[in-house]
Amino acid sequence: MKALPRRLSRRYRGRFPGFCTGLLILRQIRYSNLMSDKTFPLTKTRLEELAGQYPTPFYLYDEKAIRTNVKKLLKAFSVFPSYREHFAVKALPNPFILKILAAEGLGADCSSGPELTLADMAGIKGEEIMFSSNETPASEYRAARKLGAVINLDDITHIEYLEKHAGIPELISCRYNPGPLKGGNAIIGEPKEAKYGFTREQIIRGLALLRDKGARRFALHTMVASNKLNLDYHLETARILFELVVEIKNKTGICAEFVNLGGGVGIPYRPEEEALDWDDLAGGIKKLYDSILVPAGLGTLGIHTEYGRPVTGPCGWLVARAIHTKSVYRQYIGLDSCMADLMRPALYGAYHHITVAGKENAPLTETYDVVGSLCENNDKFAVQRRLPKIDAGDTGDLVIIHDAGAHGRAMGFNYNGKLRCGELLLRSDGSVVQIRRPETAEDYFATLNLAALAGFETG
Repeated sequence: MKALPRRLSRRYRGRFPGFCTGLLILRQIRYSNLMSDKTFPLTKTRLEELAGQYPTPFYLYDEKAIRTNVKKLLKAFSVFPSYREHFAVKALPNPFILKILAAEGLGADCSSGPELTLADMAGIKGEEIMFSSNETPASEYRAARKLGAVINLDDITHIEYLEKHAGIPELISCRYNPGPLKGGNAIIGEPKEAKYGFTREQIIRGLALLRDKGARRFALHTMVASNKLNLDYHLETARILFELVVEIKNKTGICAEFVNLGGGVGIPYRPEEEALDWDDLAGGIKKLYDSILVPAGLGTLGIHTEYGRPVTGPCGWLVARAIHTKSVYRQYIGLDSCMADLMRPALYGAYHHITVAGKENAPLTETYDVVGSLCENNDKFAVQRRLPKIDAGDTGDLVIIHDAGAHGRAMGFNYNGKLRCGELLLRSDGSVVQIRRPETAEDYFATLNLAALAGFETG
């Protein structure tokens, strides 16, 4: 049964309780078999072929799905006089992916020197790059200036630091922290406790100071939470920033060229969750734009964003082999992957949906903790998860961890001597290319001074 459109359900929510009850029943019917709502683009046979060529674990990204996501985003935000999306490179720092996004018209949001290099590798240039960093070393400010990126300052004291080490550019942006005006979440924290951004008074004073130092074009930015599916939360962020733009114009005469509303849009990691509708989001922001900015003579203000998670998150999967079972006080499935490949569940207690290749519609008869091999007890991809019976061993089932296309491989690490897995790209024509090989022991030891070790005396 097909669920009613999300926008229709929102329209009648709170007006007709019986209607909403009916929607709830429909959704309960729709999600009665949760395993069928998270899809994977390859058959079990094709996936096994890939696993024979590229041993597990590996990430797989779907180019066609990524391009489709981008087109929907750009179409929704085309209601503004000008719009630019700077993809958050931190979400998926691979130049192959960035080249795909650049071909669709996206820029890049970078927060370090290597991320600036990745954007440059992908052909993303100049003001297509937004450089939002904090506690930034001088070398990275110079690198951003060299590329012509839009520098987004994080603190009022960084104005003099930037001037001293890289000079004040013509176009400059400042990051606003609304403090108690906004709530946050577990990923970024509460704004009033966060290390990011200027206060309201500081940003007004800072922009005037930047003008006195030679800046001629100005922008504002804010980013106060991550992975939020609540539409009203994002609209409130836009309202706060728009009102600040008007206040700055009235107090300093400075007219911002654009505002960057940040990212923070979440994805439905759980099957019962709903994705945030791009048309709803852009349309809601446009109403605020017309009511706050247009009357203030700011009707040409550009809108920028830095979405990462909703662009690539649903389009990536971590694929691992079930190699062990364990039965003690609980039932465990041990994978050939671990939290070095995907740390979100351990770091945030985050949910990632799991399916088993070839058993997508099998009954959920077992309750497992799905775990990795790291010597940490929180190395668990799922805790007490209802799943079909999983076979383990050298030819065990292939386990698919969904919605891993953002902040997955990017957050990997080498603790316990674990080696991070590789990445594959499913091209739009159905072919698959390896876009990052897995790490090797040689990579792990490459930074050690082994020549000095041979003659090292311990006394």
